[in-house]
Amino acid sequence: MAQPRTRRPARPREEVYAAARAAIAEHGLARLTMAGLGEQLGMSAGHLLYYFGSKDQLLLETLRWSEDLLGEQRSRELARHDVPVPERLTRYLELYLPEGPGDPRWALWIEVWSRSPGAAELRQGQLDIEAPWQDDLTALLDEGRTTGLLPAALPVPDRATQLRALLDGLAVPLAIGLPRTSREAALAQAASAARALLGL
Repeated sequence: MAQPRTRRPARPREEVYAAARAAIAEHGLARLTMAGLGEQLGMSAGHLLYYFGSKDQLLLETLRWSEDLLGEQRSRELARHDVPVPERLTRYLELYLPEGPGDPRWALWIEVWSRSPGAAELRQGQLDIEAPWQDDLTALLDEGRTTGLLPAALPVPDRATQLRALLDGLAVPLAIGLPRTSREAALAQAASAARALLGL
């Protein structure tokens, strides 16, 4: 008598996200197939689609997972009031910028940005995932203003938005590996721009 087939347990979502992040960073979302990812994880493509619905949703959830991991570290470090605001600002810049060409976290961001114009769900998801970066920077700059380090009249939300836009502009060439880009140079440029924007 044939033994009944046992159902293979579902992989933890974190394992799916980690595998998807690595695959997207290496090949891009266009070349990622649910069947290929499922085979890598020992799951069916149908199982993945059941949980995520589409490749776009898998991309968004993988980005959210990736950012949540870093967000926990960022929140801890920025909340250390025993560390001066300029040092915490430098740490914010370091956490924001890519580690170098092919940074998996930034590969996800670039994929989301490239697909967002035609997908309202991705645009809204992107805003939701970006919000903690904006909120943490705004809180840090506001602390600098209230303690007298930064000018009292500094328009904090505007400066936080401008600084993040500048960081995005420095990050993309570094993440895609354009010639004559380096993390060290990007960090130096970000620090210089931050001082100018904030009146430090």
